[in-house]
Amino acid sequence: MAEKNKGWYVLRAISGKEAKVKEMIDASIKNTDLGRYVFQVLIPTEKVYTTRNGKKVIKERNLYSGYVFIEADLTGEVEYELRNMTNVIDFLRGRGKGAKPESLRESEVLRMLGQADDLRNAVDEAAEEFIVGEPVKVTFGPFSGFSGVIKEVVSEKKKLKVEVKIFGRGTDLELETSQVERE
Repeated sequence: MAEKNKGWYVLRAISGKEAKVKEMIDASIKNTDLGRYVFQVLIPTEKVYTTRNGKKVIKERNLYSGYVFIEADLTGEVEYELRNMTNVIDFLRGRGKGAKPESLRESEVLRMLGQADDLRNAVDEAAEEFIVGEPVKVTFGPFSGFSGVIKEVVSEKKKLKVEVKIFGRGTDLELETSQVERE
């Protein structure tokens, strides 16, 4: 019954409160009739590497700050309930006074969903870029600044075995791929 008017819509939320809005919608889906009309709630994120105290840390950052994507059928009071939740500003709408919320085109939805998948895969593919025998420089950890040669690539664990010269002798180190860079 609700499949006819089903589409992806964009809710504008207060920046930084996207997760709270998603929690509230998810709770409403479980506890009220809203679950019959709202099918998915998404906040696309990307993984970002940052450095803190010499250590590489993975953080998740919103791709579209201030926006929450929902797959819903906006019939009856559904639009009103979603629009009037705490921390929600309004729907993304068309131009003109009193315009209805516009659903995203299929190509936009696929791009948004595909982009989130591509970012997850990009982090996984980082381990496959290194080749045995390739010279690298250690950038993080106690051996930061040392140069060496890759002896083994363990792509499942995203680790490398690197031979580094310390006091003229070759020493094998097991490092994560995020701790080295090409020379």
